[in-house]
Amino acid sequence: MQTIKAHGAEIPALGFGVFRMTEAEVERVVPAALEAGLRHFDTAQIYGNEAALGRALQKAGARRNDLFLTTKVWVDNYNPGKFAASVDESLEKLKVDQVDLLLLHWPADKVAIAEQIAMLNAVKDAGKTRFIGVSNQNIAQMRESIALSPAPIVTNQIEVHPYLDQRAVAAAAKAAGVAITAYYGMADGAVPGDPVLKKIGAPYGKSAAQVALRWLVQQGFVALSKTAKPERVAENAAIFDFTLSDTDMAAIGTLARPDGRLVNPPGLAPAWDA
Repeated sequence: MQTIKAHGAEIPALGFGVFRMTEAEVERVVPAALEAGLRHFDTAQIYGNEAALGRALQKAGARRNDLFLTTKVWVDNYNPGKFAASVDESLEKLKVDQVDLLLLHWPADKVAIAEQIAMLNAVKDAGKTRFIGVSNQNIAQMRESIALSPAPIVTNQIEVHPYLDQRAVAAAAKAAGVAITAYYGMADGAVPGDPVLKKIGAPYGKSAAQVALRWLVQQGFVALSKTAKPERVAENAAIFDFTLSDTDMAAIGTLARPDGRLVNPPGLAPAWDA
């Protein structure tokens, strides 16, 4: 598996995300993900399926040293009385002593970035995660997090797909040595049927979904794939045996539109960069 390196972390370029998946779906699909060669799994406290992921990985006999596990602290736990305890609960559910990457899930608007970063570093210092990062931060917040954090911020996990121009934040992250982890790569189901992406994929014998995932990793991003159907996992994983041309990449770049952002919850999301 190709990896993305950032401040000492080597993150598998293709991960498997379990957002909006039931516990039953997680336990059913994880064996297929492992069979397809995936070892990077991304969950979060708010998803309600950390325990299912832990059970599925244990039942499948996955070796801990082979895995890269990411989870995220929910905003309700951004206070000194809850933060560390919530991480302990996540570790217990995942059946591990530490995760590989722990993220702040959303910046929200109630707790200062400085306080969030201090709590995140405290749990890292306690050995509960190997690396730390952020999610859904704009450029200013990401730069503030980097400046305030004694430990390196290794990633900013953000919405990225062909319909959303994220070049500004990606450039700022790259300049700081921070990896971009891309979620919502299928644009909530719009990508698989996109005629432009289908046409690009045809000469390679690839689907529109595979083209979009390849577009992400070819830019140096970590891409999170997702499916609740075990039979679809191998298709999503088969993106390292072809390379999109410069013409293909440029054509995909033209799909971005002003209203392309899909994830923008009030009270959680920041003022996004133009």
